[in-house]
Amino acid sequence: MTATAVDAETVRGLVRDLLAAHDPKTTERSAFLHARFDAGLSWVHFPVGLGGLDAPRALQSIVDAELKAAGAPDNNPRRIGIGLGMAAPTVLRFGTQEQRERFLRPLWTGEEVWCQLFSEPGAGSDLAALGTRAVRDGDDWVVTGQKVWTSGAHAARFAILVTRTDPDVPKHQGMTYFICDMHAPGVEVRPLRQITGEAEFNEVFLTGVRIPDAHRLGEVGEGWKVAQTTLMNERVAIGGMEIPREGGLIAPVAQTWRDRPELRTPELHDRLLKLWVEGETLRLVGTRLRQQLAAGAPGPEGSVAKLAFSELNQAVSGLEIELMGEEGLTYDDWTMRRPEKVDFAGRGPGYRYLRAKGNSIEGGTSEVLRNIIAERVLGLPSEPRVDKDVAWKDLPR
Repeated sequence: MTATAVDAETVRGLVRDLLAAHDPKTTERSAFLHARFDAGLSWVHFPVGLGGLDAPRALQSIVDAELKAAGAPDNNPRRIGIGLGMAAPTVLRFGTQEQRERFLRPLWTGEEVWCQLFSEPGAGSDLAALGTRAVRDGDDWVVTGQKVWTSGAHAARFAILVTRTDPDVPKHQGMTYFICDMHAPGVEVRPLRQITGEAEFNEVFLTGVRIPDAHRLGEVGEGWKVAQTTLMNERVAIGGMEIPREGGLIAPVAQTWRDRPELRTPELHDRLLKLWVEGETLRLVGTRLRQQLAAGAPGPEGSVAKLAFSELNQAVSGLEIELMGEEGLTYDDWTMRRPEKVDFAGRGPGYRYLRAKGNSIEGGTSEVLRNIIAERVLGLPSEPRVDKDVAWKDLPR
């Protein structure tokens, strides 16, 4: 089946066939997800045999709507967001056929959760400065180093990992990208308790971890190039999320405004309206971003959406605290927990206010994103970079 052979009616027919053969009311959840993947209805723009139909990406919305109307189970996309939004497009673009066939099916069904081993304590927001070393040893690579701010590492089966394989070349060169087995000897995951009291983030220590060369993504020394694909998809996944009108963090604030007229002031009214409009604008920008993504690879525009998302979330959560007054400062539960996903909707205003602080750090700091926007979107001159031609091993630390 080719892309030109697949249209909306073809997709609807395949959905009907799937539902007829696997009634969601009587089919076990994982069996239904397996059947959906094998029918090519997981991500229709992926190749045939890898959960897709080689079809236009825009047809996915038809599949999702038809299956939702039929009461079919989904794959809990928020729980496996890193796998879906970052690992899968990277494996598809840079992986071998064997890697694609091994990893994409359990990734999509959620049987294997993925995390992202990029950030390091000594590299900060400068990913190219990372120091985790991978040294070739026969058919394996031996990896030693430390990663930090790793969302969901405690629940992950696999990770996408960037390492330093050649310290004698400038920092943007000499990196290599791998798929890391999080259950391999030498991988240690420690909780990193956050300002919210819970620990969705982790520190990950890699001590002599052996990774087969068969789990390398892309060429040796071209990890920066592979990582750019991951990062662009990450920003689209965060900034281009599909949300309903008056969705996201503006939803609980708007509802409180309607339900609690005694809390209103003219000043807060003006600010709420301004943020509501910004939220709607960002929602439409996300729609445009997803349309662009459907037409090809994500571009630097995802950085714009991610930056706007971070600033809006912090402004809205701050407004909610002001609106609620002392009531908003109460915190629902400080118990140490290890969630697999962020739950803005199911928690109180105190949690939303504290958790939103991380939005301007995770997925690329706002400072880095402003540089990307300036240079790649607006075409402004680059900042002076004195370390551009210096070997990584000679950089001051």
